Amino acid sequence: MRITGLGHAGMFIETTGGNIICDPVLGPSFFGSWFPFPDNRGLDWERLGREADFLYISHRHRDHFDPRLLERYIRKDIEVLLPEYPTDDLEQDVRALGYTNITYAPAGEIIERGALKIMITPLRAPSDGPIGDSSLSVDDGTGSVLNQNDSHPLDLDALLKFGKPDAYFTQVSGAIWWPMVYDLPQDAKQNFAKLKREAQNKRAMYYIEKVDAPHVFPMAGPPMFLRDELFRYNGIGRDGDSIFTDQKQFLAHMDELAPQYDGQLFIPGTVVTVEGGAVSTEQTLYTPAEIDHIFDEKWDYLEEQRAARQQELRDEEARRAEILPADEILQAIKEWWEPLLKKSRTIRLGVGGNVRFRIGDLDMVVDFPRAKVREYAGEECIYWYTIPADLVSTNIRDHEIDWSNSIFLSMQFSVGRSGKFNEFLTTFLKCLSADRIEYVENWYQEQTDQTEDAEVGEWVVQRRCPHLRADLTRTGSVDEDGVLTCSMHDWKWDLKTGRCLSTSGHPIRATKIDEVTDAALRLGV
Repeated sequence: MRITGLGHAGMFIETTGGNIICDPVLGPSFFGSWFPFPDNRGLDWERLGREADFLYISHRHRDHFDPRLLERYIRKDIEVLLPEYPTDDLEQDVRALGYTNITYAPAGEIIERGALKIMITPLRAPSDGPIGDSSLSVDDGTGSVLNQNDSHPLDLDALLKFGKPDAYFTQVSGAIWWPMVYDLPQDAKQNFAKLKREAQNKRAMYYIEKVDAPHVFPMAGPPMFLRDELFRYNGIGRDGDSIFTDQKQFLAHMDELAPQYDGQLFIPGTVVTVEGGAVSTEQTLYTPAEIDHIFDEKWDYLEEQRAARQQELRDEEARRAEILPADEILQAIKEWWEPLLKKSRTIRLGVGGNVRFRIGDLDMVVDFPRAKVREYAGEECIYWYTIPADLVSTNIRDHEIDWSNSIFLSMQFSVGRSGKFNEFLTTFLKCLSADRIEYVENWYQEQTDQTEDAEVGEWVVQRRCPHLRADLTRTGSVDEDGVLTCSMHDWKWDLKTGRCLSTSGHPIRATKIDEVTDAALRLGV
């Protein structure tokens, strides 16, 4: 088996039963904000498209699903491996491009093509993808790999029933939220960015140790920001206020904490050969000197990329919609969002207030408690966004149902808030369709069934995390102050009160073990 790095999360897996092209992306993505790092244009995309037998798209985010690349290089009769998701948004996107040879991959089921075995493990929580992220397990008898991608699976036992992989490919530098776009003092942005980098490192190490594969390849980030206004946020940022750890930085971190694992650089042109448990690598696109320049003289390399790729940014801007007048934007959003708000009882209660949007000349408020969209009239708001009107006009034209997958990952906006991060608000803005809203409302209702308890440290807590139902006996730890941390997403709870310290809502049920014992003794149990 051979695995060639295509950039970002992309890879080309050559097996005895056919070749799988995974998440091929050239970009730029998210309104021209993201480019794969390092540059992957030098790969032979014509050959890759011609020799691929299967196309696997892990999820719908545009740093994994690049319609323009697919149209140009991937033939329409290729067999598409489609993860089993609760809504059919990705399938609709794929079919709209003309792909009809689709193999549906039910969760945990093995697809066989001769000696080749494939298993796709989808995730379905509102924040996954959202409503869709997945990993790919492959074994052809000569070797096995796990391409975990951006996914954060909760049931690792089910995933690893496929077998322990020889080589493990996983995200170590993701983008969940941007401290740098918030209305915060600079030192607060720097602190939040540092905490987020640390949390990402911790989560990546959690998975590396649980999967326990001997060879580890960090991937799926970071991007390059080549727009002038975003350039300073590359990597950890010029001023330490950005969130991305690069591949070499993470490998150094992993080598310090877990030297028993063989961590290897995986960038465009890296070829990993797996045979009989042995793993070797070579680089076919970049020389050692060029790699040193990319990582050790990163800002110089990024400046060269910025200078060379401005036409791609101009082309992206030319594809945006004409800016709509303010009254037309308001009317379009009102007609689109109010019916969804009326279906969103749990989300409306979870947001619990007004959210202001300044969009060009429009000043608009979304009143979540009353399910209304109207002009802003001085109401007190818990969040306030400022978004360029051309981005919103384009989303209206395209009826983009996931604003995270367009505007918010673009970083071309600003936001402020009073109080904590509100997951219900961000979930609504990711789920702007009736199918998504109905699924999310049902999902939240199911999360309220937290009847089973378990011991974590000196506490009895509900076994399932109130965030995404991780098993806290595996992912939870309690410090001396009674603060529980779930390692999946670094969310925290004060067990003395049950209050979530990371966001609004999501309380946890918890009791100190000695209190449970004392109560039992008083009752004579």
